[in-house]
Amino acid sequence: MRYGVGMVLVVLAGIIWSTQGLIFRQIDAAGTWAVLFWRSVGMVPVLLAFLIWRAGGSPLQAIRAVGVAGVLGGLGLVGAFGGAIYSIQATTIANAVFLFAASPFLTALIGWAVLGERVRPQTWAAMGVALAGIFVMVRDDLSGGAMAGNIAALLSALGFAIFTVSLRWGKVADSLPSVLLGGLFSIAAGAFIATQMGQTLTVPLPDALWSMAMGAVTLSGGMVLYELGSRVVPAAESALLSNIEVMLAPLWVWLFLNETASPATFLGGAILLVAVTMNAVSGARRATAT
Repeated sequence: MRYGVGMVLVVLAGIIWSTQGLIFRQIDAAGTWAVLFWRSVGMVPVLLAFLIWRAGGSPLQAIRAVGVAGVLGGLGLVGAFGGAIYSIQATTIANAVFLFAASPFLTALIGWAVLGERVRPQTWAAMGVALAGIFVMVRDDLSGGAMAGNIAALLSALGFAIFTVSLRWGKVADSLPSVLLGGLFSIAAGAFIATQMGQTLTVPLPDALWSMAMGAVTLSGGMVLYELGSRVVPAAESALLSNIEVMLAPLWVWLFLNETASPATFLGGAILLVAVTMNAVSGARRATAT
């Protein structure tokens, strides 16, 4: 695969992911854990089929290869997926996706604390800018629902950070088997937590279909495209290119659903996005230099 083709695939992944907010807004009655359950039901068969196709047979060897690190990463994804769903239901799409973008900084902090990975001065500086952006975003959203949504979005970013650091710890090169495990764990977690909370998984058929379509098309499809493209595009550049998701997600819900957010959300989100871009650009330059 050529570098240009890889770039296109990574950008397409970001575009596909950016449409998830639109789909979430089509879901009327299903709660967080029911959506997690049905979305994962849609996601798992697609990822499993891709792994079978790529392996030319049974994917068990690839799944076993991720080991304990892959299991830990999959558990991290349960929190990431659940937090994302709740945050989008509790706050605006703009708030949620901008806060998801904090994940690279949480990854750097956990990698520093757990793995002893060195955090570059440029990343520390970008973290400071990112914290300023987050403060601007959430300072006016102190009401229960909105603040809970903001916290859930940050917990989602933390879940993705745990996923990433777990794979680094285990030196896992192929992330998709761990994502598949995350989908399986999410099915179990969604069913268990919904039952414990007295919620039902028997949701209106449109809600179940929208949730499964999100898992099968936008989530799994984006992950497959990103995985293919990132084989020839360095990690820092892939992360930078996929940020198109953060920019487009609020645009889609504004264009099609007339959903907008406060000026503070967009100002803080812009600051956060600048920080993420600063970090990714410096990482890409460093990778090129070495």
